[in-house]
Amino acid sequence: MDCLFCKIAAGEIPSAKVYEDETILAFRDINPQAPTHILVIPKAHIGSVAELTEANAALVGHIFAVIPEIAVREGLTGGFRIVSNCGPDAGQSVPHLHFHILGGKELSLEMA
Repeated sequence: MDCLFCKIAAGEIPSAKVYEDETILAFRDINPQAPTHILVIPKAHIGSVAELTEANAALVGHIFAVIPEIAVREGLTGGFRIVSNCGPDAGQSVPHLHFHILGGKELSLEMA
């Protein structure tokens, strides 16, 4: 498989890691859209939210349990946004499930 995020998760491509455990990895986005912009990915390949099932629901639950820990470590005390684009029409540029943590400033309510 020629997936950018699978290669990052495997350590084949370097990243600025902020969190890692056996099943997930969080790293800084190379094209940040906010002062803090972190991507959280499962290490196992899942294409997008559209591919989620009961079988991988616990993994997503784990991701959402870790996101607040990352936000606290990053000092996002005023709040943060979590975004997951699903498919090309929604702006998903890497076909591997990922969640953006955005914060560090007051974010616009406008949708792209």
